[in-house]
Amino acid sequence: MASVTNDIQRDRSLDAVGDRLRSLRTRRDLTLADLAAATGISVSTLSRLESGTRRPTLELLLPLARAHGVTLDELVDAPQTGDPRVHLRPVRHGDRTVIPLTRRPGGIHAFKTVIPGGTPAPGVPDPKTHEGYEWLYVLNGRLRLVLGDHDIELGPGEAAEFDTRVPHWFERAGADAVEFLSLFGKQGERVHLRARPSRPGDGDQTG
Repeated sequence: MASVTNDIQRDRSLDAVGDRLRSLRTRRDLTLADLAAATGISVSTLSRLESGTRRPTLELLLPLARAHGVTLDELVDAPQTGDPRVHLRPVRHGDRTVIPLTRRPGGIHAFKTVIPGGTPAPGVPDPKTHEGYEWLYVLNGRLRLVLGDHDIELGPGEAAEFDTRVPHWFERAGADAVEFLSLFGKQGERVHLRARPSRPGDGDQTG
């Protein structure tokens, strides 16, 4: 019964995305052409999203949330989890659950994605493109990543980074579930890495 209720709430949230998108755009006095230029999404697709004739997907919602300066869970208005200690709002996309891990509208967005196990085996790859840059880090299970001409399988502790303008698709690599972290940033954005001090005490130097 709880599963059915969650599915109904999810469908209602997704059905309302079009109205929220139109409201955000008109509030900022943007045309569809303006938004298309900012996101790389075609005017016709944006129009269908706002009218509700096109189902929103994660690949479309991420650049739209960034362009409007809102978080993904604010855009989708997904229901909160039943545990009052958990304030993140999971978003369902098909069989997978995406949990936003950051709330600030700007900068890099972090997500945890869970793809449950089961049969039949994952379907035929259907690569997509969109504006942005993405990093993936596998926590559990094995993830199949199709990136351009490459077909890669990542295991726990392995990572990949890529320009999302390159056609890409990912799914569990077999029957087992997979969990992974992803970071999504704007075009040209990179993760800043700090090297470990070479000797004890080196990191304390200020001069």
